[in-house]
Amino acid sequence: MKPYEIKSLFNLSETIAADLWEGLTYPWEALPRIGSFICALGETLDPEKYERQGEHVWISRTAKVAPTAFINGPVIIDEEAEIRHCAFIRGNAIVGKGAVVGNSTELKNVVLFNKVQVPHYNYVGDSVLGYKAHMGAGSITSNVKSDKSLVAVKDGAEEIATGLKKFGAMLGDEVEVGCNSVLNPGTVVGCKSNIYPLSMVRGVVPAYSIYKNKNEIVEKQ
Repeated sequence: MKPYEIKSLFNLSETIAADLWEGLTYPWEALPRIGSFICALGETLDPEKYERQGEHVWISRTAKVAPTAFINGPVIIDEEAEIRHCAFIRGNAIVGKGAVVGNSTELKNVVLFNKVQVPHYNYVGDSVLGYKAHMGAGSITSNVKSDKSLVAVKDGAEEIATGLKKFGAMLGDEVEVGCNSVLNPGTVVGCKSNIYPLSMVRGVVPAYSIYKNKNEIVEKQ
């Protein structure tokens, strides 16, 4: 099993969106499906548990949403999630149970698994963040290459074409990203790995690793 495959990265029992990856091998293959998936799933949600607020916006009645947050559909915000002051959810976003979307954080075409935290000045676009993944203050996903060419995932000498122009990062379960780091297009970080603050990351970072810089990635002891 490759380190960038769905089964290597995510516990699918920790998201309301598990069926999004049915029949797929690579997690980024789900990115073009997110919007339509939300629209279909939202219609099946229990109205006693999820309040419909506008077109294609479903918010759990136990979620906390600041009055200053902006939420544009399609969106599902799951139970006990917290959407803080001035969060900007542009659409095509699933926010998992107990997840935190913080002040001035922007989401676009993303799935946040349960208990994900993007709490301070984060941009997360065209990305998937696994269970309990955490992005430190100011860390972002860069989702478009400067030359606007299609994104490829690079794992050493191996290069996997994605066919996508917009693709930020795939963060496995319990990944920790340090403050003010940039995850370049096509980044994949394996489960329980740590990214040092101020890092610029691209390609595949193995699971259970500490990323210090591109030339120094060490296995956790």
